Amino acid sequence: MIPTTDLASQLEQIARRLHSQGYASNLFPAQWAALRYIHSAPVPLRTAIDLARFQGLASGAVARTVRTLITKGYVTKLGSVGRGRAEELGLTDRGRALLKKDPLQRICEALEPLDEDSRKCLAEGLDIVIRSTRPDQPAKETEPSS
Repeated sequence: MIPTTDLASQLEQIARRLHSQGYASNLFPAQWAALRYIHSAPVPLRTAIDLARFQGLASGAVARTVRTLITKGYVTKLGSVGRGRAEELGLTDRGRALLKKDPLQRICEALEPLDEDSRKCLAEGLDIVIRSTRPDQPAKETEPSS
């Protein structure tokens, strides 16, 4: 059996590389994440507050990220959503063009050859890891793996 410490180390290596590559095209990693979210989220959820909820971040930090993307010409406000003050966000043509250079594309290409069973197993494992890193999750006491 592969030690969990080896798996965790591999995940850390991936995270560090992705973070480093996230500075491509003069953007910060959080800005890339926001562009991806705005591109893929259902229309009613394409707001700064829903982006903050999705990322588990404070709304102020996300609002600054969105403002910066608007200033750079990658994102635009499309009007109010529902009865509240939330505004729907959309990508500009420039934002859609930039997403074609998304550093995450290399990961997508690397995963493409995986068959359905491998993808399902990987997705389940990654979901467990993602849930374990949420700040609202209590640390579980576990025996060290050998």
